[in-house]
Amino acid sequence: MKEPLDYLQNLKSQDWLISNNSQYFYQIATELYLQLSQLSTQEKLPGIILAEREPVRFLASFIAACAAKCPVFLCNPDWGKNELQQVFDLVQPDIVWGLDNISFQPPIANYQSPITNYIMIPTGGSSGKIKFAIHTWETLTASVQGFTEYFQLNAVNSFCILPLYHVSGLMQFMRSFTTGGKLVISPFKEVKSYQLPNINVSDFFISLVPTQLQRLLQNPQLIQWLSQFQTVLLGGAPGWNELLEKARFHQIRLAPTYGMTETASQIATLKPDDFLNGKINSGHILPHAKITIDNLTENLNIQAKSLALGYYPQLWTNPGHFLVDDIGFLDSEGYLHIIGRTSNKIITGGENIYPAEIESAIRKTNLIIDVCVIGIPDKYWGQALTAIYLPKHPNTSTLEIETQLKNQLSKFKIPKYWIPLSNLPRNSQGKINRQQIQEIAEYFMQNM
Repeated sequence: MKEPLDYLQNLKSQDWLISNNSQYFYQIATELYLQLSQLSTQEKLPGIILAEREPVRFLASFIAACAAKCPVFLCNPDWGKNELQQVFDLVQPDIVWGLDNISFQPPIANYQSPITNYIMIPTGGSSGKIKFAIHTWETLTASVQGFTEYFQLNAVNSFCILPLYHVSGLMQFMRSFTTGGKLVISPFKEVKSYQLPNINVSDFFISLVPTQLQRLLQNPQLIQWLSQFQTVLLGGAPGWNELLEKARFHQIRLAPTYGMTETASQIATLKPDDFLNGKINSGHILPHAKITIDNLTENLNIQAKSLALGYYPQLWTNPGHFLVDDIGFLDSEGYLHIIGRTSNKIITGGENIYPAEIESAIRKTNLIIDVCVIGIPDKYWGQALTAIYLPKHPNTSTLEIETQLKNQLSKFKIPKYWIPLSNLPRNSQGKINRQQIQEIAEYFMQNM
């Protein structure tokens, strides 16, 4: 298997990377690699926090760290001071790239890290506690190999608008970098304003989260542009039926995916032709992975060559198997269907409810823009079903919504409480911050 340095030396030309300052990629990467090589020995390697804001410098720094076999921690440059302090306390880095103005940046230490030659990718930030999934060059390239085999590709061209410190953005780089494909990096705000590079997007994959897809589908010019892509991967959070139906109506070659940081992005994907033919699920399992379903709990048990080795600083004692919070099933044709998450399950009046079903039904009313369903403690019900939502119109009444829901849901599945907001808290990957939602609901109940 090729090492990072092998790929770097084969990509001296700049035409593979389409971004501002792309001409400096090779120069930055080689200079940083040489600096790290002088600092490192086989026994002592500096641990690096990588939080560069500028995309080309971020990617060049990442490759330099991987080529020098230094442990590298990918970080969001927009994390607040409390989050960064949490990371610094956990990581105790020797070198920090980016974050030049922070007051608690540590001095360069003795270049000793408990875990070396690993790539730490952040996860769990939406819950308030940041963790790092421990990956290697091998787990990331195993994900690339599974992707190329599944889509029958030699080279992958990617149009990246997602953050590079996150697995969803990083793996777009990895696919293009390691297969000799092209990579376009463009801020989402430029895409929204129709400032687009002059390329033939029919040769490209683009990855979106549902909220991004929703915004793009509001612009007729961008709908036309999006419909030309070879494939539009959709992940980060489940897409709702109304959104999927609109994408299908406009012949967007959508590919809903299932994956996570711990699996180095997707391990199941619905191919665009299946999507356009009316299927709604997470697709077939990619060749580098295997999913079995626990007979009792219906939780997914994942085996994959791309699976993380643990959460920093601990390696898992049972590597190769990952029992996840998601529940679902594989149908007779091998398609994966995700029902919900065990941790989000609501028990009200002795009945088990999964928020995804209720949220989907509420969206179908076409009276709301966004919604999140949770359970709040209740003396009578155990948990009371509560909908936090963004109404489509200020004068929309909950009675209107409930009236439509009566034709779709059992009575016990209709929320007891409704909390309208002007905006639902989501992270950059489109995932709801459920901790913040819970706090909003509890505050609402205390002040009713």
